[in-house]
Amino acid sequence: MIFKEFGNKNMPVIIFLHGGGLSWWSLKPQIEALQKDYYIVTPIIDGHGDDWNNTFVSIKKSAEQVINYIKENCNGKVFAICGLSIGAQIVVEIISQECGITENAVIESALVYPMKMAVTLTVPMYNVCYGLIKKRWYARLQAKTLNVPYELFETYYEDSSRMTKETLINITKSNGDYSISSTLCKTKARTLILVGEKELSIMKKSATLLHDTINGSFLKVITKSGHGEISLIHPDKYLDLLQRFFANNTKHSQTL
Repeated sequence: MIFKEFGNKNMPVIIFLHGGGLSWWSLKPQIEALQKDYYIVTPIIDGHGDDWNNTFVSIKKSAEQVINYIKENCNGKVFAICGLSIGAQIVVEIISQECGITENAVIESALVYPMKMAVTLTVPMYNVCYGLIKKRWYARLQAKTLNVPYELFETYYEDSSRMTKETLINITKSNGDYSISSTLCKTKARTLILVGEKELSIMKKSATLLHDTINGSFLKVITKSGHGEISLIHPDKYLDLLQRFFANNTKHSQTL
């Protein structure tokens, strides 16, 4: 895992974890908007982007890598940890393992209901279709599914075409098998849970389960929005939500 860092080390630390198939470049608007007031850290998850040659193993291992970074570089605690999709699952795992590691957590589109059948059907397809990731037309379909902004397609295509088959299989297994830990309810993090109104019903069920599990959490359903759409396509709206969330110190308030 590569940790890219921006801003002044003396400022509060915010860690942003990108979604599957993406990398730190998908977070440029957040970095630019927040680096004056915060120290921004954007880990590149194993198997992605410039870290493509380190095979992704699991959500749990990724969470442990971030935890170790925080303990070694941030005195064991940060201001906020934010994540999208598999990055959000990693956030859930981090705050499950370490209840006091962050003041705030932002969980966007995290799947926490296992999808065993989907994993069983999808993994064998990689043995047949892996070569498609190097095809531009296929990358465009994937980029549309992931809500990658048009101007970032070339970067996405370059990075996604380098992902190994083993990484893709492990991501699919880890994502589809993930469920919340019994220790999640012990987290001390003020938590904002985001999900798109147009996402699959299992994603909205996951958001509700997270909200019910994490005491005092905020749940925000983004109207007319698909998976990851608010942070990737409308980062200005995402940043507005974050800044209002950070400014709201009433833990048990349920509105934003």
